[in-house]
Amino acid sequence: MATQAETGTQEERVVGRVFTVRLDPYGRPTAGTVRLSCSGAACADQRFASTAEGRQAAVEHVKLHVARVRAGGGPRAHAYCACLTGGCSWHVADPDAVAGRRGQARPTAAVRCGGPVVLTVYADRTGRLWRLTETCARCAAATVGCRVLANAVPAARTAPAEAGPVDGTPTTAEAHSGNTNRQGVAAAFSDRNPSPATGSPSPAAAAAVPGARASSPAGTSRPVRRSGKIAQRIVPYDLEPEVLRIELIELGDAFRAHQKLPEPDLTLLAELQERKARAFDLWADLTGDTNLRQEAQRTRQAAQTSREMQGNRTGYVAGGPDGVSEVVVERLLTRQQAVCARIVLDHVAAHAPHHDAPVHLAVLMLTLRTARTGTGNVTGQDFTGWLQDDTERVLDLLVAADWLRLSGTVAEALASRPESPTVVTVPSLLPCDPYPFTFGKSTRPKLSGWAQKAIGDRKLRKKKAGPATGLLALYTAAHTRPDGRLGRAEDGGIPLAAAAAFCAVPVEDLAEHAALLVSADWLTEADIADGLLRGPLAERVWPLGGLL
Repeated sequence: MATQAETGTQEERVVGRVFTVRLDPYGRPTAGTVRLSCSGAACADQRFASTAEGRQAAVEHVKLHVARVRAGGGPRAHAYCACLTGGCSWHVADPDAVAGRRGQARPTAAVRCGGPVVLTVYADRTGRLWRLTETCARCAAATVGCRVLANAVPAARTAPAEAGPVDGTPTTAEAHSGNTNRQGVAAAFSDRNPSPATGSPSPAAAAAVPGARASSPAGTSRPVRRSGKIAQRIVPYDLEPEVLRIELIELGDAFRAHQKLPEPDLTLLAELQERKARAFDLWADLTGDTNLRQEAQRTRQAAQTSREMQGNRTGYVAGGPDGVSEVVVERLLTRQQAVCARIVLDHVAAHAPHHDAPVHLAVLMLTLRTARTGTGNVTGQDFTGWLQDDTERVLDLLVAADWLRLSGTVAEALASRPESPTVVTVPSLLPCDPYPFTFGKSTRPKLSGWAQKAIGDRKLRKKKAGPATGLLALYTAAHTRPDGRLGRAEDGGIPLAAAAAFCAVPVEDLAEHAALLVSADWLTEADIADGLLRGPLAERVWPLGGLL
């Protein structure tokens, strides 16, 4: 019980309020979505499509709780320190490590508390956690990154009339800065060491917020760090200009904070790498150090790689006519895997034993099944799914040409079931030097699954598209830009001769197969002119796009 001497009343003490706002990954890691949760009983979880949107919403949510606390009278002078109730774990990482090594008595959390109750906000450096709490001033001073928003008015004290608001509510500018208290002192706590154990504060000092170091007058900035570390290099304390030294120190801190994220933010990493490249270029200009110049070049290449990785993970945002983002595509293949897929397609066009569309389709699917080792397992259902009624003829052709070897007869291969598949061998793909493909064992099933999805597309089957149409659909998907259009930007389309060679049909017949792709909603339109096939891939099959 807390007794008020002047009024003679007793006020029951309550535990300090804590509102913890968190951002956590949600759904598939490649989706980039996050979930916003708050410890408040009335706060429902929210989900956002990107981390940036989630952070903005989290800051607004914290501001909402701050406004509610202030509307309710601000921090309560009779509240227990919320940090104390958790063993002061917010600023004492391991009390045993502090005093238990040499056999001393373990320090208690109580000796670390003192001073009036204050309303504080803490945000971790990674932008994933915010904590709004009622704590004692001493715990607030000892917590790294903690900011004091308002002080509780002591019950035994009355504020003079000329002192301004007595509820501890800062002005609008103070609320945005988050570090100005009612006495006009900037409360910026950054001491990483626990505050010294002291007794209870005297009544005369009860309203003052103890700082971890000497406070500076309101309006002055915190001291600028003179040195730091980035990329295993010490930033000289006397480096000029000062703006470069500050940028290098901040970049080093930002990279270390990014390393602590639960999963990499590739967009943020690319921005940091670009800033680092510019800073190292300027540093090299000032010092003439060629190593700095080389580091800047490597960092610039790393930034480009980070962007490509982000594109591989989540695809690209497609802009509409007015430049507004419309859809985010999750690609089935990464950019490098798409390169491997195109290598396989070219290999099939050049090494198929017969210039026949069903044969080319069988060669493609069997190549993807047997790449790297030259052998693989195939069932009768696989064969009939690829070739339908032409299966036996195609297998006889491949076996007669010695391109394919079966563990039994063709009839046995067509009757094989998943529990006893047929072992197939492609002699040209047995390990040899040089080998036609260089992709790893994890890429092969990715490519095989990608081709199976394209060939087995439901709308193509509904249109009764033949092997040549299916091959053209696969070829167009493999040669697609991020915006869905066919061919490279400098070409403006797919060369008809290359597409016809892969599909094993005359060039003049491609228009008919392209029209079937349009009717099956594989292409939105098809234009054949000047020896090129032009047109955009339908949005429904963008995930199969090969990202030229």
